[in-house]
Amino acid sequence: MTYDIAEPYGPLITTTLRLVTWNVWARFGPWERRETAIKATLARHDPDVVALVEAWEGQAERLGAPHHVFAGGGLAVLSRWPIERHEWRRLPGPQDAEGGVVFTEIAGPRGPVHLFTVALTWQLEHSAVRQEQVRALSAFVAELQRRSHPTIVCGDFNADPDSDEIRMLTGKAATAAPDLVCYDAWDTAGTGGPGHTWARANPWAAPVLWPDRRIDHILSAWPRRGGAGHPVHCEVIGADPVDGVVASDHYGVLADLRY
Repeated sequence: MTYDIAEPYGPLITTTLRLVTWNVWARFGPWERRETAIKATLARHDPDVVALVEAWEGQAERLGAPHHVFAGGGLAVLSRWPIERHEWRRLPGPQDAEGGVVFTEIAGPRGPVHLFTVALTWQLEHSAVRQEQVRALSAFVAELQRRSHPTIVCGDFNADPDSDEIRMLTGKAATAAPDLVCYDAWDTAGTGGPGHTWARANPWAAPVLWPDRRIDHILSAWPRRGGAGHPVHCEVIGADPVDGVVASDHYGVLADLRY
């Protein structure tokens, strides 16, 4: 097959998949009111797939997704399309450094989508642990991904984009698995600004005294044929109060990906 410099992936796909990833902060604070704000925010943006971190049992049903799974470590996936299979794995680390990933294969209308929803350990001093977790995550992705399917890795990484653990996934450092390099949706198609998902302006995050950080990410593996998986739009959501309540201590991330 001849390489075409003008269309290296063939004619580009113009249709998209809308994905949201969001750490929804479990049942802390006024969680019933926060859950109402989460539901209203998701309804306004109308995603096809939602990847939740710190979710809780029964939340997916109340958020109204026709298809959903709730996995270990508070990870959940909601989808407008059937979820054909899923698998949860704990990521390595000491007992106080919990981390996990759930894989879901989503039967979308234009072919399967492989989604990996991630939570890495949160402690600032645990970069080395997160790097170990990224290596295990990358091996899991490499084991299951198919070159013909869009592959998306998203969630709460508790790591900034210039951290070693994220650089391993985006090709800015030695990759954690052979040939696994991802696009950062915010870097590729963000709406501008720093894209912070942990912000001192958020009243739930402010008491922790951390600096503003971009630690929740949507990453997509190098595009498939037609550019499948390539981000064309990315924005931060959930920063505005709903009926006086900010939905979570994290803001969510929304991306439109070619599909």
